[in-house]
Amino acid sequence: MSSAEQIIETDAEDLRSADWGDYDTISGGDDYIDSLRGRPMKVWLFGECLEEPVDHPMISTSINSMAETYKLAQENPAAATAQSPYTGDTVNRFLHIHENAGDLVAKARMQRDLGSRTGTCFQRCVGLDAINSLHSVTYETDEVHGTDYHARFLAFLAKVQKKNQVIGGAMTDAKGDRSKAPHQQVDPDVYLHISERREDGVVVRGVKCHQTGCINSHWLIVMPTIRLTEEDKDFAIVGAVPAHAEGITYIYGRQSNDSRSMEDGDIDAGNATFAGQEAMIIFDDVFIPYDRVFMNGEYDFAAPLVERFTTYHRCSYICKTGVGDVLIGAAAEIADMNGVAKASHIKDKLIEMAHLNETIAGSALASAHEARPMKSGVWQNDDMHSNVCKQNVTRFPYEIARLAQDLAGGLMVTLPSEQDLENDEVGPLIRKFLIGRENTPVEDRMRILRLIENMTLGRNAVGYLTESMHGAGSPQAQRVQIARGMNVGEKRSHARRLAGIKEDEI
Repeated sequence: MSSAEQIIETDAEDLRSADWGDYDTISGGDDYIDSLRGRPMKVWLFGECLEEPVDHPMISTSINSMAETYKLAQENPAAATAQSPYTGDTVNRFLHIHENAGDLVAKARMQRDLGSRTGTCFQRCVGLDAINSLHSVTYETDEVHGTDYHARFLAFLAKVQKKNQVIGGAMTDAKGDRSKAPHQQVDPDVYLHISERREDGVVVRGVKCHQTGCINSHWLIVMPTIRLTEEDKDFAIVGAVPAHAEGITYIYGRQSNDSRSMEDGDIDAGNATFAGQEAMIIFDDVFIPYDRVFMNGEYDFAAPLVERFTTYHRCSYICKTGVGDVLIGAAAEIADMNGVAKASHIKDKLIEMAHLNETIAGSALASAHEARPMKSGVWQNDDMHSNVCKQNVTRFPYEIARLAQDLAGGLMVTLPSEQDLENDEVGPLIRKFLIGRENTPVEDRMRILRLIENMTLGRNAVGYLTESMHGAGSPQAQRVQIARGMNVGEKRSHARRLAGIKEDEI
């Protein structure tokens, strides 16, 4: 993929169009935040269409999380950047096509690092996994159908790399009656679909749900979410649209205790700087020009796209080990503040938390190390280890969270407010009676307890727990893939051979 013939030339005039925003390349976190301002977006929250989403206190913390992906690239380019074979430039690793297993290992380590830096979801993994899935799927679709999707896709990607923008993904449909295929639904809009084909592009209608970081992205790549049949070909649509495209409406998703970010002070929020983001996206006849359409009715490639995306994305859940690192640290900190850090049963619980966390990381790294090249040249994670990783993620963070709550004690959910702490009359009483180990400030103890609450019950429990359960497919989806790849027949053959059973006796 590094040959000169594959470098994609970008058109400067095209990059100055309204779709691409300002021509200046985003250089860092502050530039990124500024690039989101002034876009004509319809974002609804609390029954109000926001004038400027960037400045809303419930949204700004999620933007801070994504800005960390830019800051890490500046602070540690070896970890968070790579050289693009298409532009020849150094690009953010979240825009890179994996050229070998080492790229996938570097991706996994970067994701864990970002999880520990933010304590939450930093929202760029869906876009990264989407572009790598599309690299191989567009190539193979072209082989079968004689299309030119791969060249279109590479041209689009090169331009995004030049601009250093954020690509978000939109895969999960509302689904309606799950016993029925998309074309059987009473209202076809519960799945995103093509409503009109024009000479210059397609028009899409429908909805995507639970979309991580969508408002914080510059581009959305829409993708099918399930295996499709010929009758569903209008639902087989993949394309890139600006996040601010005409016809798109966002309805911001609520999270536990999210309104604490709108209160005075920063203790009760638990993590006042960083948070995740999900929203519902309604597409009301949104136009996609053909140069940004990468699937248009080729229903036979919907399933491969979904399977390859989930293989990448289930491995991406190594990010939860970075978040787990924070929670283990918080549990150890509160044990020390409570004066029980040396107790053997406390140490054992921390050891168990670390054991579970590293088991997740081990399966993710194994999936990266065992990667293989696809026809297009992109490298794909090992499917079995990726699904084992995600299956572990559906369970282990819950146990880590339980142990953290165990070590925190009941005070975690009965603490007085920060406003009471700062009150002249009752504040001194709180400081008197909520003292722990000698020389431990009560305010510090409250901060750690609120952080544990935030990660196990509050706003960032969405990213650490519920998303661990349902993101990238709910638990049964991984078990289906594990069953497909476990090769019981070969295992039985080994057992028969060692037991002395001859094949002709079977």
